Amino acid sequence: MEVFAQQCLDLARAILQHTLPSISDDGTITPIDGERASASDSGRVALALGEFYHTTHEATLGKYDLVDLAARTLTAQVFTEAEAEEGLGYLSLGLLSFGPSKERNAVWERLLDPTREQIDKKLLMRADYNDFRQAYNISKAVTRYSIGLSKKDETSRLIDLIVQRAGERSSEGFMDNAPEGAFGGLYDLRGLWAFVFVRQALQLHANIHLRDRKIASLRTVAEKYLKLLPDMVRPDGIGWSFGEGVGLRTQMSCISLILQAFRDNWIAPEKQPLYAEIFRKLFANLFASYIDQEHGFVSVRDDERDAGVGLSTVMANFDAARALAQWSKLAPAVKMPTAPPGNLPETSSRWVYFDRGIRKEQGVFTYIHRPSHLYLQLPLVASQPRESGSLPFPHCVGVFDWPADKYIPVLIPELTFNEGVFVPAFYGKGCVAGLTPSGGLFFKYEQPEAISIDQKILGGVGSWKINWTFKEGKITGEFGFTPKKILELHRFRFMIALGAHHTHFTPPGALRLGEEGQRCQILKDDFQSAWKDPEEVSADPAYRGNFGRIHYLQTLERSHNLTLRPGKVYNFSFSFEPQVVC
Repeated sequence: MEVFAQQCLDLARAILQHTLPSISDDGTITPIDGERASASDSGRVALALGEFYHTTHEATLGKYDLVDLAARTLTAQVFTEAEAEEGLGYLSLGLLSFGPSKERNAVWERLLDPTREQIDKKLLMRADYNDFRQAYNISKAVTRYSIGLSKKDETSRLIDLIVQRAGERSSEGFMDNAPEGAFGGLYDLRGLWAFVFVRQALQLHANIHLRDRKIASLRTVAEKYLKLLPDMVRPDGIGWSFGEGVGLRTQMSCISLILQAFRDNWIAPEKQPLYAEIFRKLFANLFASYIDQEHGFVSVRDDERDAGVGLSTVMANFDAARALAQWSKLAPAVKMPTAPPGNLPETSSRWVYFDRGIRKEQGVFTYIHRPSHLYLQLPLVASQPRESGSLPFPHCVGVFDWPADKYIPVLIPELTFNEGVFVPAFYGKGCVAGLTPSGGLFFKYEQPEAISIDQKILGGVGSWKINWTFKEGKITGEFGFTPKKILELHRFRFMIALGAHHTHFTPPGALRLGEEGQRCQILKDDFQSAWKDPEEVSADPAYRGNFGRIHYLQTLERSHNLTLRPGKVYNFSFSFEPQVVC
């Protein structure tokens, strides 16, 4: 791991040298043309600088004084008038990274008294959160106690609270990041990231005995995410592929979790070769997919792909430098096995509940068929408003793609009535996975009441029954809609997005469609729809994916009215047998 540690540190240094000029004299961060800064940017930069300093103990980088830059960004963040809880959470650990107490903190010595008072005030202020933002409260509590701003340590109580809240909002203990009043069940990568962040905060805590006690509490939840990774990470290193934060943040969060798990001995000895191989795949993908090796910086957004909302190119570089510095510091404490993992089965599948309650069931179904190079993730979760990345279709980058920040009904039927636009997504009841009589695998669920794309359940409209089957390289989707009253269908849509990996940033062995494509067949269509001419969207920035450009949209549509009779089942089914090459 010594070579890995040095490689990470060299890369972090190169990225920072390229990105430090974006820090203005007043400590704010200047984005590149066409992108916007967020209110939390300065705090995130402070942590990137702190991680690098904590790893190297270097106060300068080239012509830049890192301590001075950190003092500027800290000052800018604490005097930001806009709400920036994320920035304060990062700022806290950034400050603590420069020294364990006020008397031995290089940045604290440079701060003016008004700034010190404002830091004390800001770190004391807390809102009560039920989602990943509770991690920021923990980082603020760690810093206030460790650096000497408070004699009362609230870290233990807040860690217990974040674990408790995860259990209250999810029967299985995963973190639901849906805001208060929303439908609920927004299970995405931010839940995993929150526990990585809290574990990092504990590592900086002044009380090592508390740290050792609370690691066990974190493990109860973090292990749930860790156990998902073997079913998600593909041979080309692409991992978690649905929801918020897919792309660079996916790779960084999963790598951090695995390294922390190795350090803390969370991985059983017989599983260590498997997780070591997953780690290597994730890092190789990150290096090939996001690092511009010629210029030494991170690329996440261009005319081919989009990083999604909230991640500017400049901040992606600072976040990457922070993660790389952290990995360089973690690596010497990790004993990574070099032996290859044992033979893996040709076919495997798994349905993992995120929540199982009276009102709704949510989770993710994974399917792997290695001879066909199929590695699918089918989530049944809530979504960010009007996005495609969390819809319940088989996610497989390079084979079944979707736009990063735009809603289209990818591989699921969409029905438009006077009452709204409905899709069989976001929740299920009676979720079951198992074996079919023919030796394949199935995943099925029901929706007793239809739900709109705005994630509102409307009683009395209709119900869905959904059945996905998987047999070697063939995928079949069957959807049955039963109206509960006379409905006037104004439009039916079913869409396929044909995309590709990035032209220049492509991981080795990337899975992609062969010449025969997806081999789609419509098996049953009671809505009597028709294929429209393929729509080329290569030049439309709204249809960029997280991993590469969406080139074409194929739409099966009925745009003239159809009266649906109550009690009658309207069926729609299709199959895919994609030719996947690598």
